[in-house]
Amino acid sequence: MNYSYSTKVKGDFEEVIAKVTEELKAEGFGVLTQIDVTKTLKEKIDVDFKKYRILGACNPHFAHKALSHEEKIGVMLPCNVIVVEAGDDLYEVSAVSPMASMQAVENENLGAIATEVEDKLKNVINRLN
Repeated sequence: MNYSYSTKVKGDFEEVIAKVTEELKAEGFGVLTQIDVTKTLKEKIDVDFKKYRILGACNPHFAHKALSHEEKIGVMLPCNVIVVEAGDDLYEVSAVSPMASMQAVENENLGAIATEVEDKLKNVINRLN
């Protein structure tokens, strides 16, 4: 099973981030966190790294449902989406597969929730094409 879904998008890095954020919002997700991996690696270990940003996306409705069935599922939240430099003005956008993540959890109630979240994240990736 794949653990992520991806597509490539042309444009400016910050514009791609904005477009991904907009598409996530259309599916009911907010971006709670952003980790600028490039900046962090430079500051912490003085390494130059390609543009790489992790967006911590959360759909509160589904987060609440999942937490209601499995209190410790919070260790797997939020859903990560990454935007990574892939060439001249080309960026790969990848979203986690909640179904792959949930395989580690023995709770049958989470399967339907993970399927719905995965469908929404796939919609985001598909609309970026």
